[in-house]
Amino acid sequence: MTSFTTSGLKVRGDGPTHYLTLFDHLTRKTLTMRSRTQGFTLIELVVVITILGILAAFAVPRFASLGGAARVAAISGLAGSLQSAAALAHAQYLAAGTSPASITMEGTVVSLVYGYPDASATGITAAMQSTSGFTVSGTTSPVTFSPTSTATPTTCYATYTIATATTSAAVSVPTLQVC
Repeated sequence: MTSFTTSGLKVRGDGPTHYLTLFDHLTRKTLTMRSRTQGFTLIELVVVITILGILAAFAVPRFASLGGAARVAAISGLAGSLQSAAALAHAQYLAAGTSPASITMEGTVVSLVYGYPDASATGITAAMQSTSGFTVSGTTSPVTFSPTSTATPTTCYATYTIATATTSAAVSVPTLQVC
């Protein structure tokens, strides 16, 4: 009868039996170690969820107020686009040299008054090419552009005033802190 010790297990027996017992022990130990390394412990999960909760508590208020700031940026961008469209239309009017009543910008006919886009849908709105995300109010001067979102306060808009015989077209935006 043979007797020996391997990693704390005393194995006795003669013949192939003691090899089978040792093999069973090693296999069981390997399986036990694998099952312990397949996932996270409950404590690890609780700690991670707690940290994520703390980060979310600080991040949510910062992102919650970005809607108003985004609307302010959109109105400012729209005002710049209105000024650029009016300036491009006027430059094309001056380049024509014949005082046309309309010009063609990017394949779109733009109606003019005193060399600047007029207040109609074929005027400044056509010169803008796209007013998606904004509601256009009015077909006479001034034309008001406001965001289409329902939460928009009444102070969140840009206006386009057509040119007269003595003044050029003007774009105005109220003082915007938060829309």
